[in-house]
Amino acid sequence: MSDITDDPNAAESEFYTLHEIVAKAQKNLPRDQWDYLVGATETETTLRRNRQALDTIAFKPRVCRNVLDVDVSGSLLGQKMRIPVLLAPIGSLESFYPGGGATSGQAAEEFDIVHMLSSRCAPGLEETAAAADNKRIFQLYVRGDAAFEDDYVKRAIDSGYYAFAITVDSAHYSRRERDLANRFAKPWRVSATGMEYQALYTWDNVKRFKDKHDVPLILKGIGTAEDAALCVEHGVDGVYVSNHGGRQLDHGRGSTTALPEVVKAVAGKAAVIVDGGYYRGTDIVKALALGADAVGIGRMQGYGLAAGGKDGLVRVLQLLEEEMRLAMGLLGVTSLDQLDSSYLETAAPVNEAHVSSAFPLIELQTNRY
Repeated sequence: MSDITDDPNAAESEFYTLHEIVAKAQKNLPRDQWDYLVGATETETTLRRNRQALDTIAFKPRVCRNVLDVDVSGSLLGQKMRIPVLLAPIGSLESFYPGGGATSGQAAEEFDIVHMLSSRCAPGLEETAAAADNKRIFQLYVRGDAAFEDDYVKRAIDSGYYAFAITVDSAHYSRRERDLANRFAKPWRVSATGMEYQALYTWDNVKRFKDKHDVPLILKGIGTAEDAALCVEHGVDGVYVSNHGGRQLDHGRGSTTALPEVVKAVAGKAAVIVDGGYYRGTDIVKALALGADAVGIGRMQGYGLAAGGKDGLVRVLQLLEEEMRLAMGLLGVTSLDQLDSSYLETAAPVNEAHVSSAFPLIELQTNRY
């Protein structure tokens, strides 16, 4: 596996574009781990709809405005960020780079953004926190009773995580056919117990959390206005629009399709995060124009780590930042608060949507996508 961390400038010299990072990640990873990163459930329809939802939005730029200085910074639940991008929680990041969650935390510190650590990611809650002085949120899959949840909350607070997220779209584990066909299973999946607690998790559990704990709560996996309204009703601090990257319910809507109705239902009473198919700076700008406060990157995080460890991931963020700045300047805006849906309209897509359709030049280098 490529490791360019000994030279902090090597990533900039090696990777001029995001598609070069994706191609390097594919080259570095064994087939089963690559398929784990890019795959989704059953027919992978939801994954494709994530991209299709973004590809059917066109920009409506304005001109003759002073756009010499463009500010792409944002914030999430009171934490300022260099760009409004969240390193989304991915289980088993250590499959893509040995440092796993700790390496992502270090990249988040260097680039000054928020990292949300998955409870299914090595080296673990405390060890990841000790590896970096970054802005961090902990994400939990519920695998136990109230005492199980409370223990994680206490440990997260003690380790400096400023918010706590619970994933709520995983009541049952899906059939990820790339993994099944490869006979590939993560060790924690083979020995997993307590799935029934996730299936039993209800709004009563959310109320109990809010009644007991002071730490800001994010619910990850919201996909409708109805559930967004229930989040607000229960005092949830962050509404995370996500379909698990297409890895849970097949034939679902794209996250960007669901985003406007969630933003409307939340009505400014909670932060709104979204992920699902966001690979380019233009994708991020579209989400922000639709009302999101921050965009989570999952697969792009995995690509960066697999291509070059911490520096590979930082390079991903640098390129996303550059693409965002260019898109905003060419739209005629200089800060995120100027973005709204008036800069967008529906348009026909020009490419077939799939996991790498945001990187059409990859087809010149490999056909293994």
